[in-house]
Amino acid sequence: MKFTVNRNLFVDNLNNVMHAISSRATIPILSGIKLNLTEDELLLTGSDSDISIEIRIPVSEDLTVESTGAIVLPARFFSEIIRRLPGKEFSLEVKESFQTQIISENSEFTINGLDANNYPRLPEIPDESSFIISGKTFREIINETQFAVATQESRLVLTGVHFDFGPERIHAVATDSHRLSSRALTLENGPQAKTDLIIPGKSLLELARIIGETDPEIKVCPGENQVLFEIGNILFYSRLLEGSYPDTERLIPSESTTSVEFDLAELSSALDRASLLTHAGRNNVVDLTLDTENQTAKLSGESAEIGNVEEDVAFKKLEGKNLKISFNPDYLRDALRASVTDSVVMEFTQPLRPFTVNPDKDDIDFVQLITPVRTF
Repeated sequence: MKFTVNRNLFVDNLNNVMHAISSRATIPILSGIKLNLTEDELLLTGSDSDISIEIRIPVSEDLTVESTGAIVLPARFFSEIIRRLPGKEFSLEVKESFQTQIISENSEFTINGLDANNYPRLPEIPDESSFIISGKTFREIINETQFAVATQESRLVLTGVHFDFGPERIHAVATDSHRLSSRALTLENGPQAKTDLIIPGKSLLELARIIGETDPEIKVCPGENQVLFEIGNILFYSRLLEGSYPDTERLIPSESTTSVEFDLAELSSALDRASLLTHAGRNNVVDLTLDTENQTAKLSGESAEIGNVEEDVAFKKLEGKNLKISFNPDYLRDALRASVTDSVVMEFTQPLRPFTVNPDKDDIDFVQLITPVRTF
């Protein structure tokens, strides 16, 4: 196997494949990256069993083939070598016993490879049920829900985002049982049949990074226990989580007794200041006191070791009953980061019942739910 390739082109594609490589691979060969060269293209493959990424680089003036073949190379060392090579292009040749020589200008490396025949095969997913979604739309809905997945694997199904794809609508929900984020957006070319997928949060995080700030067309191909996303020359496979996702709709209150509308920037800044001390304490809790009679909103927090903080927060509208509620400030901070409007409406029922964070516009279907903390 021998080829010469433009280094920048190769590095761009290599960076995307590296999203699937784990530093703690359970199968040793998965700590490597597979290169498979044919007369027509070079395939780069990386996998950590949960995520697999395959990228196709077609033969062109930037990629010339002398002889075909396949090899698995240690991903971390290989990527560092390629990034640091001096020239605009490099050549790679596999010799006896999988010894692989990499040459660029005056620099020459020889690294030990592995037999590509031992690399696990990627799943075959038919595209009969496939549909197209905008990359911008999909990245947006990932960013607005993925942060709320569970990190503990005691309830594995909660470590994923539950997607409900329909002909004209996509609905995603994530919860770790302490908070919840539910977002729905319109779709132009959704699947004709309703499609439910529970996709691991870690997979979605890597997928969002690959999509980036562009708006590529994404082809979604659901399989039995895997889903395939096709983005240009990138094939991104993710395993699906099995099990029934909890019915989260019933958790969202249908009415409230107190509501307050905050400017997003004002509330975020005040929350950052209030949590400066609470992060240092054993209990990371902030109190919000709403006085509808005197029209005041107050954030406060304390640390037994350091001291306390109290701040009046400006608001746009405050209605309903007086209320004092305690909560984890990190949960509200994450909710505010995911918000899509410049103002948010927080709605409450009781001091020990979950409260919601909503956009200030009724036509945006986005609800975030936070469970308060009992402080007595």
